[in-house]
Amino acid sequence: MNQTADVIVIGFGAAGACAAIEAADAGADVLVLDRFGGGGATALSGGIVYAGGGTAQQREAGVDDSADAMYDYLRLEVGDAVSEETLRRFCDESPAMIEWLERNGVPFEGSLCPYKTSYPNDDYYLYYSGSESAGGFRDLAKPAARGHRAKGPGTSGKVLFARLAEAVRRRGVRVLPATRAGSLIVDDGVVTGVRVKTLHDAPARVRAAHARMARYAAKPGIYVPAVRKALQHRIERLERRYAREVELRARRGVVIAAGGFIFNRALVREHAPAYRGGLALGTIADDGSGIGLGTAAGAATAQMHRVSAWRFVTPPSAMLKGVLVDAAGRRIIDESRYGAAVGEVMIGKHDGKGWLLADAETIAEARRTARRESQWFQWLQARYLLHRGRVCAGSLEEVARKAGVDADGLKATVEAYNAAADAGAADPAGKPAEYVRPVRTAPFSLIDVSIKPSLGFPCPMLTLGGLVVDESTGQVRAGDGAPIAGLYAAGRSAVGICSRSYVSGLSLADCVFSGRRAGKSAARRPE
Repeated sequence: MNQTADVIVIGFGAAGACAAIEAADAGADVLVLDRFGGGGATALSGGIVYAGGGTAQQREAGVDDSADAMYDYLRLEVGDAVSEETLRRFCDESPAMIEWLERNGVPFEGSLCPYKTSYPNDDYYLYYSGSESAGGFRDLAKPAARGHRAKGPGTSGKVLFARLAEAVRRRGVRVLPATRAGSLIVDDGVVTGVRVKTLHDAPARVRAAHARMARYAAKPGIYVPAVRKALQHRIERLERRYAREVELRARRGVVIAAGGFIFNRALVREHAPAYRGGLALGTIADDGSGIGLGTAAGAATAQMHRVSAWRFVTPPSAMLKGVLVDAAGRRIIDESRYGAAVGEVMIGKHDGKGWLLADAETIAEARRTARRESQWFQWLQARYLLHRGRVCAGSLEEVARKAGVDADGLKATVEAYNAAADAGAADPAGKPAEYVRPVRTAPFSLIDVSIKPSLGFPCPMLTLGGLVVDESTGQVRAGDGAPIAGLYAAGRSAVGICSRSYVSGLSLADCVFSGRRAGKSAARRPE
């Protein structure tokens, strides 16, 4: 095993793959490490890349968009997570980013989804993946569909990663799987390598078992925590018994692209204690170890308290005509907002509790449209919500009693909602008129969408904070702001475009953006 390279990349998901491609294209000899076989959270994702400004797919679908409109919207979401200059560059380069992905084999298509959804079925590959058309946003920034889904059946993150992995290997990049980074090597203030424990020389049966258990821990283990935990213990036993320590040297730089820390419950409790009732989205390697490598070398972190918790009420799109209330019967948010915005408000202001009120007309429409608007897993969730997840009664008072919601508060909310609808006035929560339907027809249903452990309706969560980096190069910064020589970071190991507020596709887009930046910078650093 060659233990030296120009650039070493820790983590082989989207960010790591993009870093490796750009470093190799810059002439560097590149070595990529991964604790398992690669893919990470990327391969488990929906394969959505947030892009706009007039991509080929938008033009194909007849979507009118510009970099200015994209910037105007993302400025509202991104806040101060990155500078205005960085966000502007991200938007301006967005069409070229999609073209770069296509040149590396990632397929996209401009079939525009005609309904509002959290994720489209296999008929559509371009959709409104955020809050672009929601109240409070459409008036401030021209809305456009910017969710570019990699073309492939089901959740197509596996297609996106597979094509990037192929592009990495075509360039002759070495990939070292079953290798866990333990600490960085620092000489005279410069990061020059990484100490790892690897199964590279373990018996073939051990490596095969390790890979198989990692695959099952990701799926179905992600949905069944007990299975994942049992497999994690077995994986760790194999690593303790068979892995050997090796020092790997980097002549130019090390790129940390090892994901976030949602699987590190201690870190979640420390930084975001309110976010403990959801489904950890990623793999067990999303344990913060990459971030820990950086902090041990003196790196600063930021946005560690930011967690994206998805609470979607779609599909079916008919659910948007319901009214989302808390235990006091108060309105929570415009129901057309992106699921992470819904989750943030529910956790931050309503103790994670929420019920969607729907009348008989809305429930009937939801039942008619749920199957054709859904992927298989969304269909199962919709069936759960429309059956076991709801209570039903002939009056608002009775349905409130069954659900444990304050009846007087619910009645007042419905009266205000209906009065605005009847008068043609603005919805009290700002929901656009096309999603407003008065709640009138009995029986009434309250669907429990509270954030809690649930196999039938889980709440996926991922962390958004990480190592602080120079926004021009991706070089990691120390606590005093000084750059750490030889160290770079990307993806969810670093603070990036989506570290303040997440919409579908923004994390993968940032993985591409920041991964490419870090790979180029590391390769160009003098030896």
